[in-house]
Amino acid sequence: MESNQTLFSLTIDPITKSHLSETAKWGRFLAILGMIFLGLLILFFMGIFSFLPSIMGFSLPAGTPYNFSTTGFVVIMAFYLIAICAIWFFPLLFLLRFSNQMRAALNGNNQNELNSSFQNLKRLFRYVGIVTIIALAIYVLIAIIALISFGAMSH
Repeated sequence: MESNQTLFSLTIDPITKSHLSETAKWGRFLAILGMIFLGLLILFFMGIFSFLPSIMGFSLPAGTPYNFSTTGFVVIMAFYLIAICAIWFFPLLFLLRFSNQMRAALNGNNQNELNSSFQNLKRLFRYVGIVTIIALAIYVLIAIIALISFGAMSH
């Protein structure tokens, strides 16, 4: 029978170990799938950027390379894509680190790996919390601007 590890009367017993192991497996799966999705998203938008002149109705003489700097729309879309990918990359990275270190901690009975694993889980939740607060602040700001704009238009 496996020995239990205790800390402040908390115990990592076989049931807890099983839950943590399964959590690590699902976390690893979701992190890898998320990173694959981010890569596909980048490839998808790069493909759209290559067709953007025809989508936007630009007709250039044959053999003329399209200059992306001529339209602000492409720059804005590229910035938006980079921002979205950067925002989502870090929580996926923290989740992958949590999962890998948790598996190593459970397999090797390693306290340092367990601590690092939970540190990455903390980073994940802190990061997502901060991004959520920022998003909510932006939504409130947009709502205030919209209310002021609609109020100004109605007078």
